[in-house]
Amino acid sequence: MPVTVDVVRAALAGVALPASAGSLAASGRLSDILVRSGEVIVSIAIAPAEATAFEPVRQAAEAATAALPGVTKARAVLTSDATPATVQPTVPLAAPRAAAVATPQPVAVARPMRLPSLAGIRHIVAVASGKGGVGKSTTAANLALALAAASDAGARQLQVGVLDADIYGPSMPKLFALKGTPRILSGRTLAPLEGYGLKVMSIGFLVEPSKAMIWRGPMVASAITQMLRDVAWGELDVLVVDMPPGTGDAQLSLAQTAPLSGAVIVSTPQDLALIDARRGVAMFRDTGVPILGLVENMSYFVCDDCGKRHHIFANGGARVEAKRLGVPFLGEVPLDPIIRERSDAGLPVVVSEPHSTAAQAYRSIAEHLRRALALA
Repeated sequence: MPVTVDVVRAALAGVALPASAGSLAASGRLSDILVRSGEVIVSIAIAPAEATAFEPVRQAAEAATAALPGVTKARAVLTSDATPATVQPTVPLAAPRAAAVATPQPVAVARPMRLPSLAGIRHIVAVASGKGGVGKSTTAANLALALAAASDAGARQLQVGVLDADIYGPSMPKLFALKGTPRILSGRTLAPLEGYGLKVMSIGFLVEPSKAMIWRGPMVASAITQMLRDVAWGELDVLVVDMPPGTGDAQLSLAQTAPLSGAVIVSTPQDLALIDARRGVAMFRDTGVPILGLVENMSYFVCDDCGKRHHIFANGGARVEAKRLGVPFLGEVPLDPIIRERSDAGLPVVVSEPHSTAAQAYRSIAEHLRRALALA
């Protein structure tokens, strides 16, 4: 019998919920079942306070799925993709206290946990932007490759990984020309894929390319935590994290879960983008994450015919903003068709066009980061 969603759901009918609350299959908690080429991923919706109580359920669901004929790999994950109205906690919760005041309060950030999977990572760097469309993912990929390469000054090569935390728009599979599903090493631990000598993990490896990621904020935060916790990163000098654009649950979750060494903010020069970059700086500062600096992307265009620089989106805005905010300015990346062409082909310019102006710009920014992280 071929493995189908209905077959998996039937198998999960034998998995009981805590406190005799019925079967998993009939509970409405199966938020997603993905079946692909013998590999099965089951998502179980819970309230945040139920994580401990539902861990045995997760294990039982994973075992029941793995036992099905034709299943080669099985994973069950707990997510918070549910509203209080649809998922009632099985574990008794304390009654919520009434708010004393209705005024906004500062974000309370828990001390980051040192997850066992992160024990071999020296530095975790978030690459973020206040808004989409500024070239954040392309910048993250090329900076990671530039960090990994030996510098012109003779510094050693670094061991670098890339975590694609842009859940709604994962770009690293395309940028690194990577396809396939990560291998399960043991239990829930996945082996990252490798591209150009870097370890790479992305939600894009685990879902169908055409599937829309219609996830609430808590589910996004849960996915990021799992990609940190359940991936065999090994020994790395730097893990570069490509963040979703904006400021929200994903950024807060990362600040709470991982000991970030700092954040790099990517912006284009125009005022509209800088407004959002300013919010990104403020958000990381509020969560206690150091700002390693600002990058001005699409800073200028060099005309093939006249050789002059043209400032399509203005110029120098990020440098001025960095000075105003009191954070380092890391450098300018040109608006160059070669960046787009190579990125679309899965051939980042740092490795495919190492002598180009764009590659030199990324290497210069990487040198600033090496010094800031004491890796030079």
